[in-house]
Amino acid sequence: MKILDVRPLAIADVKVVRFGRFPDARGYFTEPFRKSDFFGFPGLEPLRGLEFVQVNESYSHANVLRGLHFQWNPFMGKLVRAIAGRLVDFALDIRQGSPTAGKIIAHDMPSRPGDACGEWIWVPPGFAHGTLLLEPTYLEYFCTGEYSPGCEAAISPLADDLDWSLCDPRLKAEFDRVVSAGPILSEKDRHGMTLSQWNADPRAAEFVYGRC
Repeated sequence: MKILDVRPLAIADVKVVRFGRFPDARGYFTEPFRKSDFFGFPGLEPLRGLEFVQVNESYSHANVLRGLHFQWNPFMGKLVRAIAGRLVDFALDIRQGSPTAGKIIAHDMPSRPGDACGEWIWVPPGFAHGTLLLEPTYLEYFCTGEYSPGCEAAISPLADDLDWSLCDPRLKAEFDRVVSAGPILSEKDRHGMTLSQWNADPRAAEFVYGRC
């Protein structure tokens, strides 16, 4: 795995990992993950000791909005990449006591066959995760916890009490454009909780800054 760099986003616990591709006349080859390279790379020290126990793949049509999802018992961190298409990835800090609690950030992750590199985004436990797909897109997730029915919840990406102050204004404008035109999203996500409703839920105590 040829890791090019690791970059923290506006909330530093959320990181982007850029890895190289090897193009030739036939197309390209890449090694998107190798355990020894990944966990040994500078900047990824907080991930050492984690194990990825489940891999998910999804396909979404253009203007699909998913999220904002999270899980406990077990906690689930997610390493996410766009295989092909264009992903705008969202992470909402739901950790009680966090200095950035309630703030949501976004990262633009297009993936084209001719690109010289690919990207992962690491969304750790304690964050609600969402995706906006601006064109038909294939995604892959490596997860640190197996899916646990009954121990998951969702905050609606349409909730009016999210704090967007740390979000890239260009990506917030893309989000607003899709929302104003009518995104494709599940009824579960459309009618998810607001942030204040989640914070008033006893289960919110599962996510504490510095502990999850």
